[in-house]
Amino acid sequence: MIKKQINQKDSIDIELLNSIGYDYVFNNSPINRFKNKIKIPDKLDKNKHEKLLRLKKEIDSIEDCKLKKNASQLVFADGDTQSTIMIVGEGPGQKEDELGKPFVGDAGNLLNKMLKAIKIERKKIYITNVVNYRPPNNRKPEQSEINRYSKYLREHISIIDPKILILMGSTAMEAILGSNKRISKERGQWKEIIIKQKNYKTIVTFHPAYLLRKPDQKKFSWEDLKIVRKEIDEQNIVI
Repeated sequence: MIKKQINQKDSIDIELLNSIGYDYVFNNSPINRFKNKIKIPDKLDKNKHEKLLRLKKEIDSIEDCKLKKNASQLVFADGDTQSTIMIVGEGPGQKEDELGKPFVGDAGNLLNKMLKAIKIERKKIYITNVVNYRPPNNRKPEQSEINRYSKYLREHISIIDPKILILMGSTAMEAILGSNKRISKERGQWKEIIIKQKNYKTIVTFHPAYLLRKPDQKKFSWEDLKIVRKEIDEQNIVI
């Protein structure tokens, strides 16, 4: 297949990210012969649901938290709780705080288009953030806040039990990998993290909000997305 040449003078903008997935790559992927999802027993569905409710209640009962005091509401998660793909972002912004849902507004719209570029519907994945309350003035969560909420995030990951974990942004990277390295050096590489004695295949990439500020970095996120899509195809992961 002949690949299209990308003009390096043009950033991979939203429109290109939206269209590139249909005629640029993945046409040669093996046919997925496992099209029908396996029905998960209702008992397991109920068990996961109950665990998520307990976790949400535990986060909602946090005391002496500057984030909680300044936020309008708890922003817990969005998407399919049975998904094999989980995304972790930084924290709620103004729109997320208003709606009680992660990744909405401009950053959420870009995320949706990024996922669509690799033929993934947002509603079929699961999304949460490192911190569940909006930081004042949309600032980056402080290290103490990241540390405090990391235990809840790890529990969240354990409950969802994804086959692929995508960490978007330096805050998510620090919360899970404990890395003090630059995200530009860590992104695009598969890593194994262990939570409750179970390994999770994890990859770091830029946060959509960062890409809106630095559109020249979108080309790197596109490379990361292709890595994710390749893994999905090779593992025959059903989404």
